[in-house]
Amino acid sequence: MKSLTVSDADFLALSGLKHFCFCRRRWALVHIEQQWQENALTVSGHLMHERVHDENFTESRGSVLLSRGMPVRSQKLRITGACDLVELHRDENGIAICGRSGTWRVFPVEYKHGEPDERGADAMQLCAQALCLEEMLAVEIPEGAIYYGKIHRRVSVAFRAELRQQTIQKIEEMHRLFARGCTPKAKWTKACKSCSLVEVCQPLLTKRVSASVYVQRMLEEDGS
Repeated sequence: MKSLTVSDADFLALSGLKHFCFCRRRWALVHIEQQWQENALTVSGHLMHERVHDENFTESRGSVLLSRGMPVRSQKLRITGACDLVELHRDENGIAICGRSGTWRVFPVEYKHGEPDERGADAMQLCAQALCLEEMLAVEIPEGAIYYGKIHRRVSVAFRAELRQQTIQKIEEMHRLFARGCTPKAKWTKACKSCSLVEVCQPLLTKRVSASVYVQRMLEEDGS
């Protein structure tokens, strides 16, 4: 019997989960149509991640090991990416790490340029990283943290069952949309003003077209 394998083409970028939660059309423009434009917010975010990401960086701070830019993937969820920072805390209930004595607790940390996200997209992105790490290391990770540059502090994130399920559902939706290769129609919201793809997306154009269709229908109904 042939064994089922998953090719790299079947994997989606873990980082796309934030785009998907922000706007499905934005995600599709980037990950299906391969379109991208920078603005001040995205540039600032890239600069922060460039400082954080260094796959060759490992630092020991007492009982904590710091590993930056750690590549992660999940065969089960078919996602791949990199963690900004994974902290390994010495813990008697932790796991063994190759090349290190003792046992360690895994604690992922994501870096964001702005302020805490009320919609929960950042928490889901961090949770997806934890799910990858759990699968790779055969360990349970109960919590992590997000560092927000605007408020200069960390916000703790507990990977509870509800958050895990929401994250998995969003990833499954991403796969379904990607398989269809279909970009959702534009829908104007206040968030469009700060989106780097607003010129590509043209949400106001769609809004105007919809309004004209509405007026035309009203005139036709009046004349009938």
